[in-house]
Amino acid sequence: MALETLQDLFEEQMKDLYNPETQLTKGLPKLAKKASADELRMAFENHLKETQIHVERVAHIAEMLGFKPSGKTCKAMNKFRAG
Repeated sequence: MALETLQDLFEEQMKDLYNPETQLTKGLPKLAKKASADELRMAFENHLKETQIHVERVAHIAEMLGFKPSGKTCKAMNKFRAG
């Protein structure tokens, strides 16, 4: 995608935010489940709640501006989840 306007850049950045956040919502419950310390488990669960809010916000902003935030995969997060 050629970034010709500030709107193009903004949309690209929002997509860069959306994918890793959605991947985190899938990975954090797994980490919480494997955590042996209650404090660590609670930290993962709290972070999941915050991450879900981030996903909702990005999706809402994208909807308001008329584009879909999905469609771009964060390769770094894929490596994290695969590891």
